[in-house]
Amino acid sequence: MRRALAIALGLFLAACGGGEYQDLKEELKKLTADLRGKVDPLPVVKPYEPVPYRALDLPDPFGPAKIELVTKITSSAGGLKPDLNRPREPLESFPLESVKVVGMLQQGKQTYALVRADASVYRVRVGNFMGQNFGLITGITDAQVQLRELVQDASGEWAERVSTLQLQEAGGR
Repeated sequence: MRRALAIALGLFLAACGGGEYQDLKEELKKLTADLRGKVDPLPVVKPYEPVPYRALDLPDPFGPAKIELVTKITSSAGGLKPDLNRPREPLESFPLESVKVVGMLQQGKQTYALVRADASVYRVRVGNFMGQNFGLITGITDAQVQLRELVQDASGEWAERVSTLQLQEAGGR
């Protein structure tokens, strides 16, 4: 008897629920009939191919051995290079931009330039060094002092550069 009652109750509930939203369900079904979701296929994944590291036996480009090798090549190249063992002259401690030619002096056949650096005046001649780039005085005229400087480029090579210091006008500092 319980069984029959449970079946009857189930049929009763099934018969009760239904027609209230049936038109809405049909309209929704009609509107969504054309809509189909499309999912793109997954991309093909390439298999991983490991690359072996073969630079372990190569020299470290930043290590001291590489720097020493570059120094040896540069020094054995036989090109321009300053004499680092010679004694420094007083005017080599000043940048060339801070040195001013304030006068010329001639004694016999020798011409000298009077140069002011800082608060002192120095007498220089051809063959003296001046400036922080190994500047060798190559010529002195009535209006200027000519120098040959040795500067080092990024690759470590020494290059020659010609500079001139003009005589300062009277009253100019």
